[in-house]
Amino acid sequence: MLELRLFHGSLLKKVLKVVKGLVRNANFYCSADGVSLQAVISTNVAVLSLFLSPQGFPHYHCDDNITLGMNLNNLYKKLRRCRKGDTVTITAKNGQGDITFTYHRPSHSSAFQEKEYNLLDFHMMRMNIDGNLFKIPETITFDAIIRMPSPEFARICEGLGSIGDTVVVSVTKEQVKFSTRGGDNITANTLLRQHKDKVQPAENATTIEMTKPVSLEFELRHMNSFTKATALSKTVKIGLPSKRPLMLVDYNIGDKGYVRFYLRELKGA
Repeated sequence: MLELRLFHGSLLKKVLKVVKGLVRNANFYCSADGVSLQAVISTNVAVLSLFLSPQGFPHYHCDDNITLGMNLNNLYKKLRRCRKGDTVTITAKNGQGDITFTYHRPSHSSAFQEKEYNLLDFHMMRMNIDGNLFKIPETITFDAIIRMPSPEFARICEGLGSIGDTVVVSVTKEQVKFSTRGGDNITANTLLRQHKDKVQPAENATTIEMTKPVSLEFELRHMNSFTKATALSKTVKIGLPSKRPLMLVDYNIGDKGYVRFYLRELKGA
């Protein structure tokens, strides 16, 4: 049985707001370790990997592995019913086809009385969605890792996306360059230099770890879709391996989980 409780403005609600526009239907894989979701955003090009740990919920209990296939937009609509002051408990059992949403809403009783709650129940049928939790390699060796403020990464992708369709990401020990080319031979480059100021707050700094220079080309429309996760994390980690043409874009939510995107390099797509 799965039972988890959420407050208004919960992490799950914020995450769903990000991913519901990228993925229509998906399986949530729930276990004692947390909740996982993996989905192909664009066939053979982009993959979303989401994980939320039990620490991301005020209450989390799962004593049996359970798979919940759901329409993400419908799930988000259910969670939007949770208003300020409310809590919602989501329960599901193996062998049962529905998911129950129970809203605990404070009643307007007298201030001199013990606080009471109204209960509102909604049910949502689980979907049968083909697909299994596939193994994304945890041991990808990145030749370059860039950490930078997530709002800055979003601004770069949006700005370059207004000019060209693709971006070349080039990394050296001292800098990372984002380059694009548009119509009429218009080119645009954004250059970020390694921050050497140790006093600089981590969320405001750009840092580079590199074993050898990397230069790869990617589609900007996918990168712009990834930046929907900007609100979840102040920083973003970008990993680039030269032997495996795959970009990692990682929005870490501390001990509560992460939202990660994997994007194939354009020439390898």
